Amino acid sequence: MGPMNVKEIMTAPVITAGPEATVAEIAELLVRHRISGVPVIDAAGSMIGLVSEHDLLARRGETAAEVMTAEVITVDEQVEVDDVRQLLVERRIRRVPVVAAGRLAGIVSRSDVVATLTMEWVCRVCGESVRGSEPPPICPRCRGGRERFARQEQAPGS
Repeated sequence: MGPMNVKEIMTAPVITAGPEATVAEIAELLVRHRISGVPVIDAAGSMIGLVSEHDLLARRGETAAEVMTAEVITVDEQVEVDDVRQLLVERRIRRVPVVAAGRLAGIVSRSDVVATLTMEWVCRVCGESVRGSEPPPICPRCRGGRERFARQEQAPGS
């Protein structure tokens, strides 16, 4: 079992807006879905930009096309979560769209990466439970390798 890929933690499907969406419609999307940005998708389904809360507050315009950030950093779905963590921190961004075969496949936010810190891994041999973004290299109880660990799904609200 290797490092966790972004595909395992991304949110999909992604809430998106078209380039003709009004600023008011985008603001309503952000508030209704409790998100801080939406990718802008053209009629062909290609991502052409992203509108964030910051864009709505800092830029003048009436449509997504007029206020969006056109140069958007994206990652492939096979990128490791730790690489995305570094990207979010170093670039001071809140989210990064995830692409697969050149198409928008999902989105990863800071909160998605933070949630990996609370993941629970259980040794399938001895039952030892460990929290972290990845399984430990060695089980602290039975000394088995990381391949013995399985991710324990968390119940909602736990």
